[in-house]
Amino acid sequence: MKAITSDIKKKKLFLLDIDGTISFDATPIDGTMDFLEEVRTQGGKYVFITNNSTKSIEDYMIKFEKMGILVDETSFLTSSFATAHYLKEHYGTKLLYVLGTKSFIQELRKFGLNITEEVVESNKQQIVAAIVGFDNELTYGKIETICELLETTQIDYLATNPDLACPVSYGYVPDCGAICNLLKEAVKREPIYLGKPNRLMVDMACNANGYGPEETVVIGDRLYTDIACGINAEVDTVVVFTGEAKYEDLETTAYPPTYYCETIKDIYNVLKD
Repeated sequence: MKAITSDIKKKKLFLLDIDGTISFDATPIDGTMDFLEEVRTQGGKYVFITNNSTKSIEDYMIKFEKMGILVDETSFLTSSFATAHYLKEHYGTKLLYVLGTKSFIQELRKFGLNITEEVVESNKQQIVAAIVGFDNELTYGKIETICELLETTQIDYLATNPDLACPVSYGYVPDCGAICNLLKEAVKREPIYLGKPNRLMVDMACNANGYGPEETVVIGDRLYTDIACGINAEVDTVVVFTGEAKYEDLETTAYPPTYYCETIKDIYNVLKD
């Protein structure tokens, strides 16, 4: 674990967290635009890997284009996209209950998944798994529904990501992990998380873009998701201190990054020299 060095120039695939790493809401963090342009200039590839399941890839493309960031459909891997692939592989067309935003549910249905947002006697016995995403449209009715399902059946229980708080312009709001912790207090069950720190998105990004682990780096602001994800995938990592992680956390973390720096601008400064 050391401050960012010129070794970062050897990387070609930059896997970037979004919230707290390159932007807050729709505002890029200083240095983001220069960094992304430098990656393109050097013939590299950037892919945004996010645990935020409230938006689809199409939603993110619109958001980033408004910020002036050059992207296409290959520029993103979301926890919802990774979750959809996992669900398709493991459950096919079996009935799934989902607690999440309309955008999240729409993305899952695009994969041909059989999704329900309601639990009634006529479909309760057909549901094989419950899935929770970061839901900024959450209602108490949704909480009651999934509690009933998890208390009265033995179905699988999955979630997109374990993040406890999502950074926004004024601070933080509860994320998927916080919602699952709320449910845990009631139903005494914990989900299997499919987003970071699961290595799934890193593996998908490497395979889709044709890069090996030695050419890949994960950059993020959270030690227990972003950095842990890179460690699990056996690739180098960089933590920035513009989001959740602070320098003093490095002394006690179970997930030490390969490198650390203050902001994405520091990485740009090393790349351009």
